[in-house]
Amino acid sequence: MAENRACEAPSLLPRATIPSGDNSFWADVSPLLDAACQDLQEGELIHGDNFNLFAAMSALEIMDPKMDSGIACTYYSLDEAIENGVAPVPISTDKTTDVQCVIDIMDHLLACEATWHKGHSLAQTVYSCLYLLRPERTSSHALLHSYCKVIRATCKTILSVVSEARTHEEEDLFTMAYGLPLSGDGDEKCLSMLNAVEETISRQLRACKATSSKRRVSEDIEPLQNNPDLEEGYCKSLLCRLRFRKHFYHLLTSMKRPQGRGLELARKHIASCISEIDHIQKSSEFLRENAHGMSEQNIDNTTASGCQPIGFDASLNCRLSAPTPPRSIKILCWGKALEYFLKLLQDLDVVCSYSLDPSLEAALLFVVKFQKSQPDLVARAHLQLLLVQDGKLYGRDPMFSMITRAAGLAEVTENHEIQKNEFMVQLGQLVINLLKILCTNAAWQRRKLGKMLQDWRVTYVQLEMSFKGEFEEASKTSNNKKICFKIYQHILAWVEEQTYWIAFRFLNLGFELELYSVHDYCMVYWYIYVVLIKLAEKKHLRMAMNSDSAKKKTKKKRDSFKDGEMDYHIPAAVLFLQSQIYLAEGLSMMFAALRNECRIVPLQSPFNTEHEIFIQQFELLQKACVPDHISYATFKESTMHANFSTLAICDYFKEAQRIAKEVKSSFANDPDTMAELRRVEQVAERNSIALNVCRAGALDPKLKISFTFCHHPFYATAIVKRS
Repeated sequence: MAENRACEAPSLLPRATIPSGDNSFWADVSPLLDAACQDLQEGELIHGDNFNLFAAMSALEIMDPKMDSGIACTYYSLDEAIENGVAPVPISTDKTTDVQCVIDIMDHLLACEATWHKGHSLAQTVYSCLYLLRPERTSSHALLHSYCKVIRATCKTILSVVSEARTHEEEDLFTMAYGLPLSGDGDEKCLSMLNAVEETISRQLRACKATSSKRRVSEDIEPLQNNPDLEEGYCKSLLCRLRFRKHFYHLLTSMKRPQGRGLELARKHIASCISEIDHIQKSSEFLRENAHGMSEQNIDNTTASGCQPIGFDASLNCRLSAPTPPRSIKILCWGKALEYFLKLLQDLDVVCSYSLDPSLEAALLFVVKFQKSQPDLVARAHLQLLLVQDGKLYGRDPMFSMITRAAGLAEVTENHEIQKNEFMVQLGQLVINLLKILCTNAAWQRRKLGKMLQDWRVTYVQLEMSFKGEFEEASKTSNNKKICFKIYQHILAWVEEQTYWIAFRFLNLGFELELYSVHDYCMVYWYIYVVLIKLAEKKHLRMAMNSDSAKKKTKKKRDSFKDGEMDYHIPAAVLFLQSQIYLAEGLSMMFAALRNECRIVPLQSPFNTEHEIFIQQFELLQKACVPDHISYATFKESTMHANFSTLAICDYFKEAQRIAKEVKSSFANDPDTMAELRRVEQVAERNSIALNVCRAGALDPKLKISFTFCHHPFYATAIVKRS
């Protein structure tokens, strides 16, 4: 790229509108920019000792309202905005208008809070409210003051939860506070102030609804506003908003109680919050009909009334706080904000309803199931803090205890000296990290799972070597020898099984994130097939060891001659995996046959060969040797001879369908596994039919085949049509 040295700038005149200080001198750079524009050709850039390509990429685009914080800014300081009446207190001398404006502020703050939860900065959302930036100014306005206090306390609590859980998205701005006043004097008493205001408005509501005989008694109660016909509607509109805030704050504090002690109480507050949201939605018609200003009914409204709220300036913090992002953002509309909070409450209710099953496998499966509903950041953060507290599951069960239980070891081994082993401690930390990673968003989760596979493989090797050394030491006494061998055998088997479970999760997330194209499906399903084989093998081994241990405890001495008999019964959990093995293998072979018989046009790319795509898709699995001895050459060798005639010999889909039907009875009390088996059965049945159609019309050029994920999120269903 051509480089031009910046010529010496002409004499620069100081800008009159911005006074120079002792340590600063403002200058007009317009002549320099004009000269550069005339001299530079397309593709050239200015290069100086203190300005290079990196600086150019990092620079803000001047005069762009989305990126230049100065051009879109109305006021240069908070004091200037207040002096110009942007956030008056009281808002209006007319009580009715004042109440209407306060409700608009409440609604817009709710929309700002939802936008913040979605990943935008606190400075550009909730704290675009000038009343929050100067808490002391609202002290004379009890209603607004109490509401602002509970908003600050809520933001501080959520910020604390997300920061502690560290589940926020990569490069997210959620946890950055930018020096904003998150705490004010007396914020710890926010609920008592809110309760007092709520009680006052409740009395005003009762007074306006009182009959004529009782009205005399209530005459000493000052009405909320001046219009008696509107009193009841405004009282109800305010009460549902205040009560939502109260219950939402109670919900957050209840969920923070250690060891899940506040979950039952939290569920009651969730029910109350949902009820209040319903009342808030119903109040919108009344507020629109009696709007104080120009009410515009469009989808971008951030208030129920449709009026613009008073006291907000989204651009002010961009000038006051250097780290605040300059890019302007769009606040969620009022309807979307309510939908967000309703979804958040439902997700938190799922978290609170979890039974805290003292089983590591149950906890892992619960997180995976929870993630299917695509919960947002705040819900995932609360789940993670519930699962992992003080390095323990739910804050009460040590990780060593959870690992030994998952590995099928008796509880007597929980106090064994092996838990002090350096690599066992490391394994416990890996389990904690796994739980935390599963609570992150899908994209970050997949990256972290892929990288942690190497840690699991290395830990397995380290444990194996360490156990050998300790086993030799313990073998000096026969009792220790038996106990140690059993512990080592079970834990190593569990670590291997868990490693392949992580790999399976990693591959499935690729479908959720739409990282695979149709041309990748053959290799992806083949890799899922080989991973599932190892997972089923390790699970069967662990379950067989657990079964042997249980049998030895109950076996009588007179039955000892039966020790040589082998039980070849395959557990239902392994058969469940076997149905998926057949399904994955069938899909892999079907795509291979379509490729080999030129029914799918191979990807013609000047950038990536099939080998390079294989490496890109499975690099993290290959680095961790999951599974061992698997490579692109193995994949090609397995699929290069696939065609529809060979698929007729072994119908993988029929086998998958048969096993799924047979194993259903074993999961009658497990609705999630039953639903998964039905999905597997549906995909297998339809793919078996599609395979027969393709085989019968192998020479028909009008026969077109496509794939959809209408029956399963990551097992494709073939659709055959005649063009």
